[in-house]
This record gives sequence, structure tokens and C-alpha cells, in this order.
Amino acid sequence: MTGRPGREARGAAGGGARNRPKSDAAGGRTESGGAGNSGIPDGVADEEDLAAFGAPGLLDGVATAAFRLNGQFLARGDRLAAPAGLTASRWQVLYAVYDEPLPVAGVARAMGVARQSVQRIADVLVEQGLAAYEPNPAHRRAKLLRPTPAGRRALARLGPGHAEFAARLAHRLGGAEGFRATLAALRRLSAAMEALQAEDAEAAEDAEAAEDAEGSAEGP
Repeated sequence: MTGRPGREARGAAGGGARNRPKSDAAGGRTESGGAGNSGIPDGVADEEDLAAFGAPGLLDGVATAAFRLNGQFLARGDRLAAPAGLTASRWQVLYAVYDEPLPVAGVARAMGVARQSVQRIADVLVEQGLAAYEPNPAHRRAKLLRPTPAGRRALARLGPGHAEFAARLAHRLGGAEGFRATLAALRRLSAAMEALQAEDAEAAEDAEAAEDAEGSAEGP
């Protein structure tokens, strides 16, 4: 849980098919009236249910699972980090610079969050004496964040609880093989999202360049 610390929740299946509202096949509505744009009924559907709605339904299912998982990891991370006087987010930022100092923007990129969010957390860590800013030879204004000895001791105190929970989670996932397969699937999903984001950015740049060229051709 050194990457994205979370909330353990019971009933991950959302109560099962028993509690799932029926869908109106014509309009994608549900008896509870809570369908999204893709017509997915409220509640957590299983893979076969989602597949019936095609790619949009699968996207909804993946996004819902990812949002839920993020909340679970954040809550669990808070519980594991509390004995060291940390929160999940402070733990995450401190661990990101454990091996080498990084600028706040670099930490934000690694975490996939806004730089401003990391900046606030980094400032708190510095105030607590758990991290410090140091000059950045590559960029005068973008200082590097590094853990202090106190910060490293705080991370070390998380070890036993972290190891114990990792063993429990591995057991739930069917052992090391299941754990590795889960990690591989998550990394594949993240890589696909990054590739799509890069495509969108490139398309936006091309569109902007085309607009500029069109404006230049028209003249003043």
C-alpha cells in the first residue's frame, strides 16, 4: 500500500443480484429510476450484466470499481498510517520521495493528482519536520522534496501493520499469483488510460495548430 493507500468495505458485490433493480430493455431505465447515460441499473452489476450493455456499460463498471477501490485504499491507508502520526495522503507523498528527492510536480505526476494537492501535503510534512525542501540543480524555483530522518522513521513504523495487511489481502486474492495478476491488470488499465490521454492531448494540439494556420491564411 505504498502507492495508493484505502477503505475496507464489506459487501463488495453490492448485495448481489437479489437487490439489483430490473432494467427496462427499451429505454435502459430501472424500476428505481436511477440509470446512468448508458442505461446501467443502479447498484453494482456483475460482469455478465455489464457486458450486455456493451463497452459503455463496461466502462461504467470499471470506473465505479476504481472509484470504490480508491476510497477503500485511502481509508485503509489512514488506519495503517495513524500509528506513525501520518495520513494516507501524507504517507503516499513521503513514500514517493523515499528513494530520491523529487519536485512537487514530479510527485503529482507519479500519483496522478493535481500539483496543488501535493503542494499542500508537502508543506504540512515540512512543517511537521518529516520532510524538507532542498535546492534543485535543474530548476531554481522548483525545489526538491526529501524525507528527513524523522520522516524515514515514521515510514519504518508502518512496516509491521503494512506487512500484516498485505498478507491478509494476498490470502483474499488467492495467494501471490492472484496478487500479481491483480497488479498486472491495474497497471494495464492505467497504461491504457495514459495512452488515451496522450492521444487526446495530441489531437488538441493538432486542432489548435490547424486553427492557427487557418487564421494566418485569412490574414489580418
